[in-house]
This record gives sequence, C-alpha cells and structure tokens, in this order.
Amino acid sequence: MSKRRSLAYAAGGLGAAAMAALATGVVVERRVVSARRSGSAEADRLGAIHSDPVPVKCDDGVVLHAEIDELAPYEAGERRRQSDVTVVFVHGYALNLDCWHFQREAFRGKHRMVFYDQRSHGRSERSDREHANIEQLGDDLARVVTELVPEGDVVLVGHSMGGMSIIAFAERHPELFARRVSGVGLISTTAGNLKPHRTLGRWIPDRVGQVVAPRLIAALAKAPELVDTARRPGSNIGFLVADMFAFGSKDVPAAEVEFLDEMLAGTPFEVLAEFFPNFSTLDKFEHLSAFEDVPTTIICGTKDRLTSIEHSRMMAERLPEARLVECEGAGHMAIFESRAQVNEALEELVAVAPR
Repeated sequence: MSKRRSLAYAAGGLGAAAMAALATGVVVERRVVSARRSGSAEADRLGAIHSDPVPVKCDDGVVLHAEIDELAPYEAGERRRQSDVTVVFVHGYALNLDCWHFQREAFRGKHRMVFYDQRSHGRSERSDREHANIEQLGDDLARVVTELVPEGDVVLVGHSMGGMSIIAFAERHPELFARRVSGVGLISTTAGNLKPHRTLGRWIPDRVGQVVAPRLIAALAKAPELVDTARRPGSNIGFLVADMFAFGSKDVPAAEVEFLDEMLAGTPFEVLAEFFPNFSTLDKFEHLSAFEDVPTTIICGTKDRLTSIEHSRMMAERLPEARLVECEGAGHMAIFESRAQVNEALEELVAVAPR
C-alpha cells in the first residue's frame, strides 16, 4: 500500500471516529443525557472553592491566574504542623485549577497550597503560539515557585499535562528543582511515548496516525468557532465525550461529568490545537533522573484511555524508589473517581517530604 493511500485510510479512520463521536451525541435521546445530569445542583458546588487571585507574570509577559490557600490559624496549645511545606498543584490539558476541587477540599487548612491556571487555560492570559509548549510550562512553574513559595519545602503535584510541566521544570531548572523540591506527585501522566491517535482508534498504524492526527486537529482549528459551538458547555456531545474518555466507570455521578465538561468546553479549541502537537513529540524519560533523590509518588487509573497505566509503570521502572499507586477501574480523571485513594497517597507524600 502506498504512503499516500495509507494516509488516506488513516484520515478516513480518524475522521470516521470523530464523526461517530459526533453522531453519538446527536442521536442519543436527550432524556438519557438529562437523566445523567440529574445532579446539576451538585455540579454548581464543584469548583466553588477559591481564594483571592494572585497574578504571576511569566518571562514572556503572560500573566497567570494563581490562588494561595494558607494554613488555618493555630489554636492555643495546638502542636506545630508542617507549615514549612507548600503543595503546588499543576493541572492538565484543557482543564483549569478547579479540577483539584476534591484535593483542595480535603487539604484546605491542613497545608499551604498554591493553585494556578496554566497559560491559555482558565483565567490566565492567552499565550502566543510560539510559547504554547511543554518547555514553557516548565518555565512558568519555575516562576510560580519562585514568586509564590519564596521559602520552605515545595511538593509538586501534577495531573496529565501538569505532570509533564513538572518534568520540564526539572529539566530546565535543575538547580532550583534540586534546592527547593522535596516531593513530587505525578498523576495520570507520562514522560513520553504518547500516541494520541490511539484514543480514536487503536487499529490506526502509529507511523500514519502520528502524521494524520495533528493534521486533523490543525484542519479543525481553521474553523474553531464551529468546533466550539459543538463543544459548548452542557451540549450532548461535550457531555458524552467527557464521560467516554475521562472516566473508567459508568457510575460516575452526573454532576462530576458535567463539572468536567464545563472545564473542557471552557478551553477554546484554538488552545487545544496549539498544545496538541506537544504530546506526540514528548520525550523526557532521561530527565526523570532528577527525581531519583526526591520522594516521588506515581498515580494512575488502570482504565486510563489517555495516558494508560503502562506509562506510569514505565516511569516507576525508571524510578525504583518511587511509589506506584494504581487506582483500580479509574480513568484519566482519577483525581475525581479515586479521590480518597489519591488524597491518601498525597497526604503520605507530604508527610515524608520535608527535609
């Protein structure tokens, strides 16, 4: 089969998969989706925890939206807590800092915490295309640490693209990482070898899918307003895609699916298209060596369709001292589905992190 014909087949496969997803959203009876949305009032509560905004200006001038949750005031006679530890949470692709709702709810008042929206996400300013890459996200994280955690130990926790940002931080700022970071949590992420096209179809040949998938995204990006209309918050398509690709169980409360859907739909498709090429070219396994002397916990759901459990196991093999936590049955949003297990693992990480 010629290369041109292979590309045509792959394009057809990717296009068919995308169209199938759209058709599913169109033909599913609205009453079925409405039944899953019965918890909309609960969805309004999710993501409602906030602190006063703190601006962080990056080296290229982009201003990030950040928030700091300070420790609760000490009561008379209360024993000293780990007040010298700050936990910095770094969210993933197409999300924002609200995705940490269940961790923020569990740890608020117990630990000093920093949350921020990555560039072009949430309430942070838009980046130009040139700086929409993982390396810049690593630089942004370095700036957040420097400005918002001027002293004391730092524990970094990243989900998906947030974990990649942490690895890029370690790569690009090794002295700062070694001096300040005393613990790392890598959740539903990888250091490389991602094949995004497999999300749409595992039968698509890698050498073809890696070429066609970015082209398909780039083509859709030429009409972002049409894509964003289909992805609007609360749409059947957006709700079903969030449900199908982010969770491992069909028993996830509708409110949590809707909460995720709103974050995904709130990220413009142009932003998704700008960052998408990063994933197939990511190759930072060699930089995991920076984590060898840092307590590291790797967490992933066993039914993660976006960064499969094999990625976490591969990182754990390279870091034999790291702790691997597998969340049975959870998908990519293990921070929702398996929050009790995730929170327990993070609490244990923070406990051993101070130097």
